[in-house]
Amino acid sequence: MSTDAHSGAIRDEFAHQADSFARSPTMSLAETLGVLVDLIPEDPEARWVETACGPGLIARAMAPRVGSVVGIDLTPTMIDKARADAAEAGVENVTFEVGDATALDLPDDSLDGAITRFSLHHIPAPVRVLEEMRRVVKPGGYVVVSDFVTDDDGVSAAWQEQIERLRDPSHWALLTPSRIAALGERVGLEPDLEQVVPFEIDYEEWLNRGSGGPTNAELIERLRAEAPPQAESFMVSGEGAERILHYRNSLHRWRVP
Repeated sequence: MSTDAHSGAIRDEFAHQADSFARSPTMSLAETLGVLVDLIPEDPEARWVETACGPGLIARAMAPRVGSVVGIDLTPTMIDKARADAAEAGVENVTFEVGDATALDLPDDSLDGAITRFSLHHIPAPVRVLEEMRRVVKPGGYVVVSDFVTDDDGVSAAWQEQIERLRDPSHWALLTPSRIAALGERVGLEPDLEQVVPFEIDYEEWLNRGSGGPTNAELIERLRAEAPPQAESFMVSGEGAERILHYRNSLHRWRVP
């Protein structure tokens, strides 16, 4: 698939998910939202960007800690949702614009921080996202990334990728915590903090939120039955409607030298 075609797949998928993504309990868990916002230094003068912002949950959550946040996303439907939700919540120091996380329309060294969550696995060249985040943040500022991750074991990672792509056509490839850390170092960022936080979500909600989930549910179930015994980053416990999906959230904070 070409990058243009994949960008179209991202827009289509997240137009489909605009409301369900914003409402999903997954996005507001302490392990996926609270721990990330806690990485943002409190500074009433600081200007931040949230790239691939979706419905703007992170931008709104971090708004009380900083001076302003601009959220940028490839999907116009998501930007419309972000603007409406911010207005409804009365959050006045956030703005949202349509844009590409791999080619930000922002000046060099113009911001105090850049943040993204659950975006790298959708992007064919995630290093470009980090390059752009580093470019727009001034020296001494912060780059913060959060994404769920896969296993170092190649068999387990390949098995998980099949399931993720069947559920969500915009999915590209998951990284490992060490791979995300290596990308940060590759673009010249200085490591400041790294941690992996396990989290649990409702399996049925996760499955049905993706546009491919309902259609491919039977095939996904067959693949799940073939789980490698060493798999750790994608595990399901429980039975029937009570099933729980166990993921790992990898958090990284770097300083711009």
